[in-house]
Amino acid sequence: MLSFYLVKRLRAGKRSFDLEVEYDLPRGAFLGVRGPSGSGKTTLIRCIAGLERPDGGRIQVEGDRWYDSSLSVSLPVQRRKVGLVFQDYALFPNMTVLGNVLYACPDESRAAELLELVKLEDRASYFPRELSGGQKQRAALARALARRPELLLLDEPLSALDEELREELGDEIRRIQRASGITAIIVSHSKREISRLCDEVLEIRSGKLDDSGLAVY
Repeated sequence: MLSFYLVKRLRAGKRSFDLEVEYDLPRGAFLGVRGPSGSGKTTLIRCIAGLERPDGGRIQVEGDRWYDSSLSVSLPVQRRKVGLVFQDYALFPNMTVLGNVLYACPDESRAAELLELVKLEDRASYFPRELSGGQKQRAALARALARRPELLLLDEPLSALDEELREELGDEIRRIQRASGITAIIVSHSKREISRLCDEVLEIRSGKLDDSGLAVY
């Protein structure tokens, strides 16, 4: 289970507001987070990952305390069992697909297993510049899963793709999430995308949960 309560002061233009969100997500569930630009949804997952530090609160994953302001606990991102997938892929351009996955976990059998899972086994020797947008995102997903994380965080991973490819790759992400059994959170502006892919949905507006946007599908 992922359990968190996070507080962080944010600015959007000339306006300041507090991100304050509390939620418990069951193990193996897929959570969608949506809301207007500047509402705090990306900051939320960056705080969970350890890329940003909250002003207060707690984060606990499978019984391990990643962050607790009351106990002065804050694990660095390297010690958090988290896989990250971003909109821009963040692949190393001078490494092959296989090299990118091996960078995260130097286990060739594990890498081969993941490339088969994301259907890129025939692209192992390709460089990122030789891949389509969808293939790059699959490679990024394989690399994110390489270290067997307890939590997968995806920040707008499909927004740079055309509509047809978004739907296809979204289905692939959902298939891979189910096959791996990993707990996952995806940030997206698309209500349709989130409602189609996710088990549970959080709507964030000005840093707070909008109760009308909290749903279980």
